[in-house]
Amino acid sequence: MEALNLLGDGLAAALTPNNLLWALCGVLLGTAVGVLPGMGSAMAVALLLPVTFQMDPTSAFILFAAVYYGGMFGGATTSILLNTPGQASSIATMYEGHKMALAGRAPQALGTAVIGSFVASIVGTLAVAMFAPTMVEFALKFGPGEYFALTIFSFVAVAAVVSGSVLRGMASLLIGLAIGLVGIDSQSGAPRFDFGSAVLLDGVNIIIVTVGMLALGEVLYVAARGRNAPDLGRIRSGKPWLKKRDMRRSFPAWLRGTAIGTAFGPIPGSGAEIPTFISLGAERRLAKRRERRGGEKSEFGKGAIEGVAGPESANNASAAGTLVPLLGLGLPTSATAAIMLAAFQQYGLQPGPVLFERNGDLVWTLLASLLIGSVLLLAINLPFAPLWAKLLKLPKPYLYAGITLFSVLAVYAINGSVVHLVMLLAIAVLAFGMRHFGVPVAPALIGVVLGPIAETELRRALAASDGDPSILVGSSISIGLYVLVVLAALVPLAARLRRARVSRRAEERAGADVA
Repeated sequence: MEALNLLGDGLAAALTPNNLLWALCGVLLGTAVGVLPGMGSAMAVALLLPVTFQMDPTSAFILFAAVYYGGMFGGATTSILLNTPGQASSIATMYEGHKMALAGRAPQALGTAVIGSFVASIVGTLAVAMFAPTMVEFALKFGPGEYFALTIFSFVAVAAVVSGSVLRGMASLLIGLAIGLVGIDSQSGAPRFDFGSAVLLDGVNIIIVTVGMLALGEVLYVAARGRNAPDLGRIRSGKPWLKKRDMRRSFPAWLRGTAIGTAFGPIPGSGAEIPTFISLGAERRLAKRRERRGGEKSEFGKGAIEGVAGPESANNASAAGTLVPLLGLGLPTSATAAIMLAAFQQYGLQPGPVLFERNGDLVWTLLASLLIGSVLLLAINLPFAPLWAKLLKLPKPYLYAGITLFSVLAVYAINGSVVHLVMLLAIAVLAFGMRHFGVPVAPALIGVVLGPIAETELRRALAASDGDPSILVGSSISIGLYVLVVLAALVPLAARLRRARVSRRAEERAGADVA
C-alpha cells in the first residue's frame, strides 16, 4: 500500500502540463526512432543527453523514459512490414510478423503488437513500482565485494549470453573496458592511455562513445553496404484492428509474454532479446501441443499471431524491469539503461538505495510517467501505426545525412572541442569495424559505463580488507554471483558443443546409411 501511495503521489506530479508535454514528445520521438531500422531508443537517448543538461532532472528523465518505451513500442513496425527489425529486441517479432504481412494480415500483426506492448508496459511498470523497494532493501546488503561480483556477472552475462558468441562478446567488452580506462586514475592521479593529449585526461565522454557507436557507426555501415542495404520504399499497411478470433489467440500470449519479460528484465545482462526468444519458443511449443491434442492447427511458419503477441509483450515488460537494477542498484542491463545511468551521473545523482531516500520524488514521478507514456503510446500507435512506416519512404541519403549532422552537433555542443569530433570519428570507424565483423556493440557500451565502477568497487573492497582478496568471496551473495558467472560463461559453450556433437552423429549415420 505504501508503494501504491507513493506511486499515486508520483502520478499527480507527472500529470502536470509540462511533464505531460515531455512525455508526449518522448513517446513520439521514441516511436519514430524505433521504426527506423538500425536506430533504436539507445541512440535517441544518447543524442538527447547533451540537449537536456539545462532541463529539470525530473522532466529530463521523464523524456528519457518515454523515448525508451516508445523505442521498444515502435520497433516492431519494420519487423512486421519490412522484415527488418527496428532494433535488436524486435528480431523475434520478425519471424511470424512478416509472414503475417506477406499473407495480407499486416494490420492484425500491427494491432496485436501494439496492444500487447500496452498490456506489458502497464503490468511491468506496476511490478517495478511494487518490487523496487524490496530490491532496494536487498541492495543494502551489498558491500564493495558484492558490487564487484555483480559487475563481473553483468560483464559475462552480456558478453556470453546476449551477444550469442562468447569470443565476440568478450572482445566487445574488452574494447569498452579499454575506452573506460582512458583518463586520470582516481586513486593515484596517474594518467592512463592519454597519448599525451590534455583532452583525454578527462576520459572519453559517454556521449561521444554512444553517439559514435550507435549513430555514426550505423551510418557508415549502411553507406558501406550500398545497394545491399534494405529497400525502405516497399511498404504495405492498413488498419490494425483485431477480430474476436485474433483476440482469443493473442490474449493468453500477451499474459505469458508479460510474465516472461517481467521475470527477465531485472536480471543484469539479460537484455530484451532473451525473453523475446523464450516467449517465441514457448508459444511455438504450446501451439504444437494444442495441435497434437486435436485443437486448432498451428500456424507457426505461416504467420501465427501468437508469435507476435508473445515476443512483443516480453519485449516491453523487460523494458520496465530494467529500471529495477538501474534505480535500485545502479546497474544497467541494456545499452539504453547504461546511457540513462550516465545521465544520472551528469546530474550528480547516484542510482542505488540512497536515490530512493534522497530523490524519492524524482523516482516515483519517473515510474508514474511510464504509466502515462503507455497510455499515450496506445493512443498514438493503435490507429496510426501504419503511418509510422511512411518514415521509411524518406530517401536514405537525406535520412542518414540528417543523423550525421545531428550527431556532430550533439558532440560539438559538449564543450566546442574539435578533438572531440576526431574522437567521435575514430569511435564511429571502430563501431563500423565491429559491425562488419559481427562483433556486438552492446557489451562495449556496458564496459564503458561499468568498467570504472568495477575498478572503484574492487579498490574499495581491497582497501577495506587491507589487501586481503578473500573479501571478494566473503559472503553468500558474492559466491552465488560468481557461480552464475561460471554458468553464464559455460552454458552457451556447452550448448554449442552439444549441437556440434549431434550434427556430427547425424553425419556419421548418414554416411553409414549410404555405405
